[in-house]
Amino acid sequence: MQKIFYLCALFLSMFAFCQSKKLVVTDDIQRFWNTYDVIIQEKDSIKQIEHIKEMYISKGTPGLSAIMQARNYTAESYIYAIRNYPKFWNSVRNNTLSANNYAKKIEKGLKKFTKIYPEAKPAKIYFTIGALRTNGTTMQDKVLIGAEIAMTDTKTYTEEIKKDFPYLINYFNTNPINDLEFLNVHEYIHTQQKSTIGNSLLAQTMMEGVAEFLTEVTLKTKSPNPQIEFGFKNEEKIKQEYSKEMFSPNVYNWLWNNPDNQFKMRDLGYFVGYAICKKYYEQADNKKQAIKNLIELDYNNENDLISLVDKANYFDKSVINYKNEYENNRPYVTKIEQFENGNQNVDSSIKQLTIHFSQPMNKNFRSFELGPLGEKNLIRITKVIGYSEDGKSLSLEVSLEPNKQLQLIIDKGFRSTTNYHLKPYLIDIKTNK
Repeated sequence: MQKIFYLCALFLSMFAFCQSKKLVVTDDIQRFWNTYDVIIQEKDSIKQIEHIKEMYISKGTPGLSAIMQARNYTAESYIYAIRNYPKFWNSVRNNTLSANNYAKKIEKGLKKFTKIYPEAKPAKIYFTIGALRTNGTTMQDKVLIGAEIAMTDTKTYTEEIKKDFPYLINYFNTNPINDLEFLNVHEYIHTQQKSTIGNSLLAQTMMEGVAEFLTEVTLKTKSPNPQIEFGFKNEEKIKQEYSKEMFSPNVYNWLWNNPDNQFKMRDLGYFVGYAICKKYYEQADNKKQAIKNLIELDYNNENDLISLVDKANYFDKSVINYKNEYENNRPYVTKIEQFENGNQNVDSSIKQLTIHFSQPMNKNFRSFELGPLGEKNLIRITKVIGYSEDGKSLSLEVSLEPNKQLQLIIDKGFRSTTNYHLKPYLIDIKTNK
């Protein structure tokens, strides 16, 4: 009996070990549809929210929790999507329920990646159902797949979603479900990188480009994403326009954007990053070292980033020249009124502040931040009066606490009419009694 007990314990231990090694987790898919079936029979909106919370969210995998955090999903956003897109959900149901059928192929793809990059850290892939805000993203050691987008095809019903998500229609027409292996390897590579968010367009572009290009190298297949083929056909114009913005903190003209831009193609930053990585790799004598360099690059270390991009010889001149041009074109604060910056005896009864800029500013953008002394020492804005007609000054109503050092940062969220971000400007004064 003791021997039987020992063998059973050993078997259970081995089973648990094998389960822990499972790379692709799909449990949230069936759980969502069980919940969905209950919700569509329920007319009470409060109870619908209770059902999604109790049956799906609270019982979800760590991947569901992570994708909700990454894309700000709430119980309410799920219920909105379920109520408003019933034909869409019916059209994707069977596809998403087939997730297990793709798991083995995805795991084989991940093993191929470890052959080109043996230093790969372990990560798990979670197939979840979201509310139409991502087909795939990552958080730490988790790949997070939004199956309701990633597992669509040309038969997916789009009429209901075209108002809220017009860009998804073209994506569905590419039959994304056929490219799940590529998507998952791409996202898995992101889990190996040092950063998840780039501090400039170039940094974020390289993160995406590394994942896109090295997925091609891993799987020995071409990227299914239309940006790559389109990019090579329009490369010189794209390169010219991209170089003007590569050091901007704003990525949305080139990544995760809509196709309503001058090229009529979204996400062209993927192409630029891909093209840089491809050229870097092709010129490298040691391919394994090149792969390692691309993955382990600290994308937010500007000197290291510039050095690697320059080695690719993709742009017509050193990247530092584009940085200097960008900095020279940025607007800055020329002065403030109704007191001078740095004044240590400002009249606390002053109720207005006017900021003057070196260039006409885009009136749709403004951004203020706390100074180094924090919330308690803030120059408080009580009302935005507005811009001057020429866009070169902005007037604010303010409240100045007496006998105190006060600060306010005019932040880089301000943009010129030519779309360059403001050089941040710290207002630092002291008021009298």
